[in-house]
Amino acid sequence: MAACLRFTRRVWRSFIDNKGHDQQCFPNLKILNAKPGLLEASLKIEPYNLNRVGTVHGGLIMSLTDTLGSLAVATHGQYMTGVSVDIGTSFVKPAGRAGDVLTAKAVITGIGKSLAYTRVDFFNGAGQLAAYGHHTKYIGKSAGHKHDVKFSEDGEKVLEGEDIDVD
Repeated sequence: MAACLRFTRRVWRSFIDNKGHDQQCFPNLKILNAKPGLLEASLKIEPYNLNRVGTVHGGLIMSLTDTLGSLAVATHGQYMTGVSVDIGTSFVKPAGRAGDVLTAKAVITGIGKSLAYTRVDFFNGAGQLAAYGHHTKYIGKSAGHKHDVKFSEDGEKVLEGEDIDVD
């Protein structure tokens, strides 16, 4: 398994271990792939993820935009992923019903010393674009954490920092 994927899963595990919002709303989120600047994930939709019409609640998509944007920052080797300064989502089609699998692709569209910009695309079970979001994070004070790493360009190896293998 590539170092970037291992690291990003470790950051996700820290979100779950915190027992906060992420653990309550989507504990079954799976990180499928991670390369520097790119994250792919899936979520089996549960009944508690639905609105009263029976489809995925928009709040779930908003929360996932936040979380997956943060994990996209982690693909750059940042263990602490900053704080949100702007977030938004547009809804295109129904994202699914209970039992369906929602997939997402989060990319870093820009990153500097103080701000990171991400875009998250969500696809329903038919592979259609269901929603897309943008997320801006202030990362100025989160860089330099003791668990930060630097990856090779392809994300296969850790060049600086500790490579901890977690599954």
